[in-house]
Amino acid sequence: MKYLSTRRRHPAAKPLILVLALFLVGAVYALVMPGTRVSAAPGLSQQVEQGKALFQVSCSSCHGLNGEGTTQGPSLVGVGAASVDFQMGTGRMPMSRPGQQAPRKKTEFSPDEISAISAYVATLGPGPAIPEASVVDPTNLTDEQIARGGELFRTNCSACHNISGKGGALPNGKFAPSLVNVDSVHIYEAMRIGPQQMPVFSKNVITDQDAQEIIGYLKSVNGGAGSSGGGLSLGSMGPVTEGLWAWVVGIGGLVLLATWITSKGARSK
Repeated sequence: MKYLSTRRRHPAAKPLILVLALFLVGAVYALVMPGTRVSAAPGLSQQVEQGKALFQVSCSSCHGLNGEGTTQGPSLVGVGAASVDFQMGTGRMPMSRPGQQAPRKKTEFSPDEISAISAYVATLGPGPAIPEASVVDPTNLTDEQIARGGELFRTNCSACHNISGKGGALPNGKFAPSLVNVDSVHIYEAMRIGPQQMPVFSKNVITDQDAQEIIGYLKSVNGGAGSSGGGLSLGSMGPVTEGLWAWVVGIGGLVLLATWITSKGARSK
């Protein structure tokens, strides 16, 4: 027992060891972590600060200084970067004048400015993000996938946008816009954010693969490779124009035939 008592540590040993360990951890953190933090954070914060400045000049009169919304415009808290990219990328925002809905027009902002404002609005609350280019690129889709995209579009979208995405009228002075020559990323974003009267299609309803196939179908029927199945397109309006021309040609042909038969009978007498 006497031998063990001589080997017992000094009471101050444990606190000294703890202080030394904390000092070493702090030294390692100071040497290693700042390099990674400085390389990642400043670029993002600079973009957000730029977006905030642009937002306060161009958007705050309607949406509030902090995106909280006013009587002139809704709150942008939680709408996500995709909503800003869609509305500004298609020129719908800022609105030139109040109306039933904002039409697509030439945008007033550069891509970098739109990205900056999108990044700022994304900090106000979680929401749909701008998709990666690979998610919306339909170039590698097979014919079967494009055909499936057509089925999905006719089931979920054609009632408003027409069978080939040409657009159509809706009640109360509103309309479903044409999807011809619309960027793939904006078609995808519209599905996720549900702008104006359009419903929101979450990833549980329309998966990213479904969305890509729908985009592939729209690009195919509106100018993509193999967009024509042969014959006259008749405006690519589907059964509406096909039925109209069936009546014009069919009934018109019968009227002409009946007139010819009658005139021939009259001459024979």
